[in-house]
Amino acid sequence: MSARIMLLTGASRGIGHATVKRFQGEGWRILTVSRQPFSEECRWPGARWGHIQADLSDPAQVDALIREVRERLPEGQLHALVNNAGISPKGEGGARLGALDSDHALWTSVFNVNLFSTAALARGLFPELRSGGGSIVNVTSIVGSRVHPFAGAAYACSKAALAALTRELAHEFGAHGVRVNAIAPGEIDTAILSPGTEDIVERQIPMRRLGTAEEVAETILFLCSAASSYVNGAEIHINGGQHV
Repeated sequence: MSARIMLLTGASRGIGHATVKRFQGEGWRILTVSRQPFSEECRWPGARWGHIQADLSDPAQVDALIREVRERLPEGQLHALVNNAGISPKGEGGARLGALDSDHALWTSVFNVNLFSTAALARGLFPELRSGGGSIVNVTSIVGSRVHPFAGAAYACSKAALAALTRELAHEFGAHGVRVNAIAPGEIDTAILSPGTEDIVERQIPMRRLGTAEEVAETILFLCSAASSYVNGAEIHINGGQHV
């Protein structure tokens, strides 16, 4: 049997790296999308073959990305689409950007990457996902349901909208054999943690620790496997109980 193929956006670090490694351990082939050219730091097997450079804030590049993915699918089948790419602009010194600090250009850029590109990829690659009996996993966030001290207004609104898009796609795609779910990470131990996160861990997280990228990747794999064959339209919280 041919290897299953996953398309993963936002693959350049953290959760993206861990997801690639976990899926490759199960024999998957991975197509990765990043704004940056191929990095020699990505030393997993097939990394150069699977890398596609695209800026998801540019709708024209998203359209080109869809065409490129189709050309790389040997049997016209895509078995998983994981929408992990996301941007969260900061102010001077890493300050949170509220609505008063966010102009139209910032809102447009954030929504293009965090929401609109996800909808475009799902629509554009629907025939390949349907043919492969694929799954879509959208990476939302705990900030989609509560005000967070570090995440700005545009980012939070984009993640709340992505949760709604997940439900809409699950409703629409489910009859075609394509399941759509989301994961909502909280404080995950990656290189992009903001100063002061340790206070959140101590005061808000019942498990009193950060999550790991590997724990997030394990949940993504579950949602793309037969083990979750009747899970559709769900949003799984990965935050040690922070949401309670």
